[in-house]
Amino acid sequence: MLRETSMLSTSANIVPANHQLKTLMNNDITLEAGGKKTIIYFFAPWCQVCNFSIDNLQNIYLKNADINVIAVALDFVDVEEVKKFTNNHQLTFPIALGNESVKADFQVIGYPSYYVLNEENTIIARSLGYSSEIGLYLRSF
Repeated sequence: MLRETSMLSTSANIVPANHQLKTLMNNDITLEAGGKKTIIYFFAPWCQVCNFSIDNLQNIYLKNADINVIAVALDFVDVEEVKKFTNNHQLTFPIALGNESVKADFQVIGYPSYYVLNEENTIIARSLGYSSEIGLYLRSF
């Protein structure tokens, strides 16, 4: 059984310099808070639970200018698979193309997994599996 206890602990600091990735738009992005509460959401395009929950994340992004959202695609076959997923859901937040190093560093063992970082880049919440929009929002505060 996959459990949240297998994830990085809250109050853990993440070293952002080690986590610079390319986005679908071929821009560089760093997995860090940047002075703003940030949800880092790890997903796989083939994940059915991700298909159900990613729209909740999009709603959080659209309704809350004070929360930064970064989604990180993992375990994908090719970039086209990720593009199709993001287009199907009309996602407007940054989509980073992850790798095995990021997956290991964030201890991602299932999808979707996410971490909420405070403004100082400290993990304040984490979750594995489906999260409702209100659940994502409440964990961000």
